[in-house]
Amino acid sequence: MTKLTSIFRPESRFRAFFVSIATFAFAYGLYKGVIDNYLAEIVGMKEFDKGVSEFFRELPGFLLVFVLALLYFFSAENIYKIGAVIMLAGMAMQALVPSTRFLVTLSIFVYSLGEHIQLGMRNTLSLQYSKEGRGGLALGIQNSVYQIGTLAGFFAVVAIFAAFGKSFSVFRPIFAASAGVIALGFLFSTQMNAKSIADKSKRRFYFRKKFSKYYMLEVFYGARKQIFFTFGPYVLVLFYGANAMVISLLFAVSAICCFVASPLVGKIIDRFGYKIVMISDTLILVIVCFFYGFAHHIFPKDVAFAVCCVNYILDSVISLASMASNVYVQDLADDAEEVRATISTGVSVNHLITILIALFGGWIWKVLGIETLFAISAVLGLCNSAYAATIRTRAGR
Repeated sequence: MTKLTSIFRPESRFRAFFVSIATFAFAYGLYKGVIDNYLAEIVGMKEFDKGVSEFFRELPGFLLVFVLALLYFFSAENIYKIGAVIMLAGMAMQALVPSTRFLVTLSIFVYSLGEHIQLGMRNTLSLQYSKEGRGGLALGIQNSVYQIGTLAGFFAVVAIFAAFGKSFSVFRPIFAASAGVIALGFLFSTQMNAKSIADKSKRRFYFRKKFSKYYMLEVFYGARKQIFFTFGPYVLVLFYGANAMVISLLFAVSAICCFVASPLVGKIIDRFGYKIVMISDTLILVIVCFFYGFAHHIFPKDVAFAVCCVNYILDSVISLASMASNVYVQDLADDAEEVRATISTGVSVNHLITILIALFGGWIWKVLGIETLFAISAVLGLCNSAYAATIRTRAGR
């Protein structure tokens, strides 16, 4: 097995960074394992309501470029810690507020704001702590660490529901436990030295022409991944009647597969290049989208449910190819600060389309059916690959 010291710079605090990632991921696994069933069973959200709540969950991603403008003079490590504090506030709200649509959606928004702040910083710090030419593998290891944490959270949810059955009172204690784990993750993150000092002479809103294709790729990827992330599990809950324990088991299996696949995808990116990875994942995506949208027309309902579960896992694995775009940024960037600023801007560009998909995806499902919804996802994936074919690698430049 490759030693971490051969991938990451020894003077960086990558160990504390990864411990905090695993802890935050465990908290997310607890939360994600029950939130869809909580919204459907307790809050009473249907297809369109889910899309509205998802609009506000994704809105912080769009606002990220403006939020980071306010935090620009902080180091990447300190922004990462600020994200943890906001996540803690949102999760504590989720555990305490009444189960009304407004208050629950507000709690989701606050937690998501902290989560999105951390998202850009995770990728930035992974690349910054890595050695030359090891960026893809560093991102793969980071994803694997995150999958370990979420896997533990999903299995914890399975154990809780196995012990307490379908008791509705289990949801709030799980949210409270998640908040406690986030607090622990924040303590671990304080061991990270704040060394990535921002260049205060640079613009706060960082848009460069040379990254224009990266921004466009983020639009395509954001649109296609949002359909699966938002409506994939909700199809299983509303259309097939899956309970929280089944959903958590599915997420756990998905996390195991992503844990195994993340370093492999990272190595493939380093070995064959980000362009090939960006293009090649679409063939699998088209198959995944077809079966997710049309399985119930082809198979009996119980078989169709199993087919959709398998395809949800496949989508999670091929989504790892999104790491390639971050390596593309590193290839184009002049320095680590430019990587950080560009990835953060890319997150906001990504979410410019995801908030619209979240809002209208529920309406498309309700009016036109899940077949149309996932057919759109397949088309967007094809557009993503076609556009990726136009980028020029370092060798080409």
